[in-house]
Amino acid sequence: MNIEEVKISHSPWRNQSILRHLDANELAYLEAASEIRHYNKGEIIFLQGKYIEGCYLLVSGVIKQFKTGIEGREYIIRLTNPFCLLGFRSILNDEPACHTSTVLVDSDVCYIPTECLQRLIKTNGNFALELLQIICRELEESHSLLTDIAQKSLRQLMAELLLMLKNKFGVDRNGNLNILLSREELANCVGTATESVIRLLSEFKAEGYIDVSAKKIAIINEKALERVAVL
Repeated sequence: MNIEEVKISHSPWRNQSILRHLDANELAYLEAASEIRHYNKGEIIFLQGKYIEGCYLLVSGVIKQFKTGIEGREYIIRLTNPFCLLGFRSILNDEPACHTSTVLVDSDVCYIPTECLQRLIKTNGNFALELLQIICRELEESHSLLTDIAQKSLRQLMAELLLMLKNKFGVDRNGNLNILLSREELANCVGTATESVIRLLSEFKAEGYIDVSAKKIAIINEKALERVAVL
């Protein structure tokens, strides 16, 4: 079946997302108003500083959310896995997107127009409540990240990042992290230079904490990395 033919009301993934709060009539309304879109690796969903006309529910794939700083440097603020909602704060505040969202692997996304999201918020209390909870969780994540960057060493931050990637995205049958990030992207997650990440990965490998092969990283001593992260 082509992605354009997918019916939200019959999709098993809707029960794993915020859409589970919608009744049959609301699902029918959403289905008529929304659109399932496919993005290839590297495509941009929306750009920092640009107005968007709707929000995006990630159905499958991985999205990289980042801010662009001085001299075009990327600062990755979140790696989004399926069933997360993107861009809704910007459209609710009627302001430009505060970050860029780019596809890391081929992804399917449900585009929800602004007026559709607003109507669901006004008519469905459970839907609106979960949206508020999402905002609170993302705000707490941002505060924690700022605190970590200010107070922890780069070695601690790198250990935390590797553990987070394993917990969030899992591993393949060979034990490698399911998500493949370049050394530059890893550096942009912790706010450092690419060379520093390369050095730390080499150190962790020499100490027997991880194994590295090209872009693939396998955590082979999780307890040791946990000790590094809390030192």
